[in-house]
Parts: sequence; C-alpha cells; structure tokens
Amino acid sequence: MNKFLLKALVLASVNIAVFADAQFRTRNRMDKLEGFDQQVFSWGFYLNGNRLDYHTVFDPTYGMSGNNILVQTKESYSFGAGLIAKFRLNDNLDVRVEPGLQFGQRQLIFNTQSNDFYQNGTLTNAPFTPIPLTEKDRIREIKSTLVDVPVLLELHGDRWYNSRPYVAAGVNYIVNLQSNSSSTEDNQQQVFRSTTHNFAWSAEVGVQFYFNKFKLTPGVRGTFFMNNEIVADNPTTPPYWSAAISTLQTRAFMFVLKFE
Repeated sequence: MNKFLLKALVLASVNIAVFADAQFRTRNRMDKLEGFDQQVFSWGFYLNGNRLDYHTVFDPTYGMSGNNILVQTKESYSFGAGLIAKFRLNDNLDVRVEPGLQFGQRQLIFNTQSNDFYQNGTLTNAPFTPIPLTEKDRIREIKSTLVDVPVLLELHGDRWYNSRPYVAAGVNYIVNLQSNSSSTEDNQQQVFRSTTHNFAWSAEVGVQFYFNKFKLTPGVRGTFFMNNEIVADNPTTPPYWSAAISTLQTRAFMFVLKFE
C-alpha cells in the first residue's frame, strides 16, 4: 500500500509536469499568479512518499564476527503530510517552515547468538548468562511516528514563464512519538528503545509550476539525523541487541508534492 502511494505521487507529478510543459509551448502563453511570489508571507500544504532506513555503525565486539555484520536492517516505504509557511527575504531567497507528520516502520534483525562467546566477560564488559534467541528475540519491527519541523533556506532561480527551479537546505527538529525512550523494559522484553528528541539536516531540489489558482511544487528531499538514536539496554541485559550497535541514525528520502 505504501509503495502504491509513492508511485501514485510520482505519477501525479509527472502528469502535471507534462500538462504544464504543454501549456508552456503555447505561442501566446500568459504568466500565471504573477504577484504570488511578491507576498511577504504565504502558506500551503504538502503530501509526500518516503523511504526510511538506518545508517548504522556496529560495535566491533558484539556487532561483528570477523568481517561479518551480525545485524541486518530493512528499509520501508511510507507517507507523510504537513503544512508550509513561507517568508520572503528577497527575489531569490525564502525561508520556509514546513512542520509535518511522517510515518514509517523499519526492521532490525539481530543474528547475534554468537555473542555467547563473550559470556565470561571482556576487559570492558561484564559477564552475562546466555539465553537462546527465538525468532521474536531476533527481529525488531520498529514503528516510528515522527513530528518533523524543518526550517529551510530556499534559493530559487528566475521565473521562466510558469516554472521556476529551486534548491533548499536547512535543519530539522524531530520528535519520535514511538521512541519508547522512557520505558523501563528493553530488548529482553521485546521493547526497542530510541531517542525521542532528534536533530537532522535536510537538502531539497525541485521545480515550481504556476497555475491559475495555485502553485504546485514537486521536489525530492533527503533528511539525515545528526544524533545517535540508540538507547542502551539495561545493564543486566545480555549484549545481543543495543550493545551490537554503536551508532544508529535515520535516513529519509522523500518525494514531495507541495500546494500553495
């Protein structure tokens, strides 16, 4: 269903772009929404399809076995939506605040039973009692509901009839509503914990199309978390899960349709 939504968004933007190109070919074409970009403030909304995965760095003791990585990650495709507030700085620069809600579900697979080798402890880790890892222990389905508040500086080119290219970049404050960070239970009770409050940076590129009643902007955005999201398991929990991961950071690639 999520992949279908992403394909639908891409198809819709392509169809609109083709239609826009057709009207640009008209000999006596007219500029649409001529004074729209002179407004100091304007607003809108957006829909997006996203691809979420993790950037990971593994612990050399518990997350690696020789050259083999003991933890696998699986990406997911999902969707989101949000609002747009634009503040005009000059003819080529805008500041945009685009708060939105993003949904996703990723998977981590812990093939870490071989960590039983360290049950007597190491120089830096205490001994532990091994347990047999069941399928439920090995696989973590990580659901995320992200409140994303990006602040972007947008640089756009001059308008060419009813289109205008742009690039944007900025920083995000992101709250994960399903982080489980305050839970006293951990992976031994099948509870994966990550940080609630996060910071990221984003970059975006796209083209703005002007119509009689609105401006449509298809764009592609990448968002990359800057902080480590992993929350360590409790000290008495065997090192099968969080101990195997040194760094865990969300990466999101989005196809965005903006309406203003």
